[in-house]
Amino acid sequence: MSTKKSSVYEPLTESGAIALAKRLQLFEENSNLLCNEIGDGNLNLVFKVKDSKTEESIIIKQALPYAKVVGESWPLTLDRARIETHALLKQAEFVPQYVPKVFYSDEKLAITIMEDLSRLQISRAALIEGKDLLLLSKHIGEFLAKTLFYTSDYAVNQHYKKSLVKQFINPDLCKITEDLVFTDPFFDHDTNDFEPELGQDVEQIWQDQALKLEVAKLKQKFLTKAEALVHGDLHTGSIFADDKETKVIDPEFAYFGPIGFDVGQVFGNFLLNAISRDVENQEVLFTHIETTWNVFVEEFSKAWKNDGLEIFTKVDGYLEHVLSEIFEEAVGFAGCEIIRRTIGLAHVADLDSIQPYEKRISIKQLALTIGSELIKNQKTIKDPTQFKDYVKQTVNQ
Repeated sequence: MSTKKSSVYEPLTESGAIALAKRLQLFEENSNLLCNEIGDGNLNLVFKVKDSKTEESIIIKQALPYAKVVGESWPLTLDRARIETHALLKQAEFVPQYVPKVFYSDEKLAITIMEDLSRLQISRAALIEGKDLLLLSKHIGEFLAKTLFYTSDYAVNQHYKKSLVKQFINPDLCKITEDLVFTDPFFDHDTNDFEPELGQDVEQIWQDQALKLEVAKLKQKFLTKAEALVHGDLHTGSIFADDKETKVIDPEFAYFGPIGFDVGQVFGNFLLNAISRDVENQEVLFTHIETTWNVFVEEFSKAWKNDGLEIFTKVDGYLEHVLSEIFEEAVGFAGCEIIRRTIGLAHVADLDSIQPYEKRISIKQLALTIGSELIKNQKTIKDPTQFKDYVKQTVNQ
């Protein structure tokens, strides 16, 4: 991969993306290049450039100096493009099979050029369609275990770890998470977005002091617990997959944070899809949650025993303590994710696509109840089986 520091930033157009691909000689000289802007996310421009003769293609992603979902009234640093590129490269050191290849980056233009994954499907869309993606959780469990363990103090020299922390300081995007996940949904804030029929349920959340206390503790961990290089936005919309292959994308929210945050985001998004389904079709999602955790534990434990650098990794019981703490925090973080995806600024299609409308409202009420209960009872849920049982009990109340 090559990196360049260009002199002048300007947003790309489709013709500009083609010109860039030609200038970088990413295709054969006589290629007939076509380009489409395909980005449907909240923050960036995304272009697909394809050679109409060979069908070869690449993705060009460019950060905008503001949040695309809101506009220029919400400015954002372009440095997030650098962070995304370096996060992908760091993840590729441990799990190259689960991240797209990066071909080129330009920090000044805030551009990353990478492998086109259109042979796969965004896993959120696939799950909404009812596809099982049976290897998804196995792959994600391994992705989590290796990327998180091998960037933690358990595995790397403390001096090197602190240099990585410095490299991935990400205040702008962390602030988005701090506000939209841990703050705004729990208060009467103008970023919140929910149907009028949810008003009473939302007021109950805003008035629940026990819930707010636990959210405050979780937010403090997100703010201060620099355990490992977390993806920072690991929902099912950030994962391409099919029945055989899985690729994790969009780590622009990456920073050094609590290991349980990434795990909890995965749990929460699997659970959002589960409750959007009829009861008889939910079990595969609970199996995904269980498999994600079991594979995470297996791979994290293997890495701990084989490659643990910190001297205390040799102390009996320490691994079990760490894993227990990660799971507890993951349950709480999952609850926050469920609530914010229901009444916060950024919703998910798992819930918003439910028809008829009355059913959507009832499922969203259920989501708010489950999210609240997970947050308040995270210490009593010790494993995926208890997690599933607790959710099912809440559903049936």
